[in-house]
Amino acid sequence: MTHAMLKGSNVPLDATAVRAVLRWSPGTGVPDVDASALLLGTDGRVRSDDDFVFYNQPRHPSGLVRRLSKKQVSEGLTDSVEADLGALDRTVDQVVLAASCDDEGEDAGTFRQVRDLRILLYDAQVADGEPLAVFDVQPETGDETAVICGELYRRGDGWKFRAVGQGYLSGLIGLATAFGVSVDDTADPADSAAEPGAPSPDDQATAAWPGPGPVTAVQPPAPAAYVPQPPLPSQPPAYGYPQPAAGDPSGYGYPQPAAAPRPAYGYPQPAAAAAPAPDPNFRLPPMGPQFLGS
Repeated sequence: MTHAMLKGSNVPLDATAVRAVLRWSPGTGVPDVDASALLLGTDGRVRSDDDFVFYNQPRHPSGLVRRLSKKQVSEGLTDSVEADLGALDRTVDQVVLAASCDDEGEDAGTFRQVRDLRILLYDAQVADGEPLAVFDVQPETGDETAVICGELYRRGDGWKFRAVGQGYLSGLIGLATAFGVSVDDTADPADSAAEPGAPSPDDQATAAWPGPGPVTAVQPPAPAAYVPQPPLPSQPPAYGYPQPAAGDPSGYGYPQPAAAPRPAYGYPQPAAAAAPAPDPNFRLPPMGPQFLGS
């Protein structure tokens, strides 16, 4: 029975050897698609660069994972990878099945141009059998140049298949390095050499900067001339209030009225010096009742 897979779903496998077939519809403007596989340890990374099976290394050193030739079938083009799961070393925990498209040359493109991409999983020991699982791979953005279509992973003593569909914008190199593959993408020195006499980017940056101007020593300002200050008054400050006139014994800083004679506290006060002298002919009238003669 064929399992139609949805993204993220998984299915157990009874087969000990499987063939994963990538199939798509060719056409004008459709980039070429390549199948690849990565053998991962329990840490989710390749154990060495030999665990990367692709068009430049189509066979794993163990011979248990290999890439097959492309074929033209009635439904389109196919590229396939076979894996003998039952014989793999126990240190192999997963086999990632990926697809990549050309990102250079005339056939360059992204998975937006790839039509009807799907992965079909077969029992490799059954000729012309029905697929065990089918997953239609849909790009997430359309700008991907590499896609993890599915993964084979251990579960107990058996294996399962999971539909993944995770894309990469950095192509097969970006996908491989994400799993620990060391990719030698060093450019040819002849291609990267600058033309004779052409300044490098660093030289251009240096030439664009005029450099510092002449340095002028900055002298500190001369100290202000000392001006003698008047002596401080002996009277303590009034804490911000206006001060009384000199000689004012009271006031505590507040404005005071004009000075007045101090009272004598009950003693008779002297007459004003400006009063006139008494009349010497002045006589007091008789005291007591006055009687007229009869």
